[in-house]
Amino acid sequence: MTAMIEISGLSKSFTLHNQGSAVIPVMAGAALVVAPGECVGLTGQSGAGKSTLMRMVYGNYLAAGGSLRVAGLDVATASPRQIIRLRRETLGYVSQFLRVVPRVPTVDVVADPLLQLGVRADVARTRAESLLARLNIPQRLWSLSPTTFSGGEQQRVNIARGFAHPYPVLLLDEPTASLDAVNREVVLTLIEEAKARGAAILGIFHDEGARGRVCDRLVDVTGFTPKVAA
Repeated sequence: MTAMIEISGLSKSFTLHNQGSAVIPVMAGAALVVAPGECVGLTGQSGAGKSTLMRMVYGNYLAAGGSLRVAGLDVATASPRQIIRLRRETLGYVSQFLRVVPRVPTVDVVADPLLQLGVRADVARTRAESLLARLNIPQRLWSLSPTTFSGGEQQRVNIARGFAHPYPVLLLDEPTASLDAVNREVVLTLIEEAKARGAAILGIFHDEGARGRVCDRLVDVTGFTPKVAA
């Protein structure tokens, strides 16, 4: 079975331009594989590099070295146009925070990934409405901008948007954080359904119960921390 995420020898460093351009290595030798239908959870203490690795997979951070393939595309060397296409068609990302254009109705925020792919507006909106209902966002809010919503409501809108299109690869950053028991169950079921259709999922789950339920394997990113010379 062909892996959907393949990482080998991946490294990352940050340059502190306001401190004499000092170079700080933050990751070295990272390696992992995620197959279709598999969910791999990243573990490690705060600051170990979990979010950094996720952002590298999504193409937000440029790798210093190594190989990082998502659905066959080496994100470490891909052009911006290739990254945009990958995100539109293949790679979904549910972050902890909802970032949208103000005044856009919630239903259109959720439908947007489908509209970007040329799905008919009525079909995209029906899918969006179904997810919003499933995640218990009241119908009276669908025509309003989610920028006015509570944190929990924004998180659920973000999850609905991330699951609107059946992405072959999904990145999930704390998808059940701060959710009540009812909506937590909905999100875990959505993840299980995505796995069942063959999605490869890489995620950060501080919720141990959620991690135990949906993750097939755990990878401790502490092992990717660069060794400091004595």
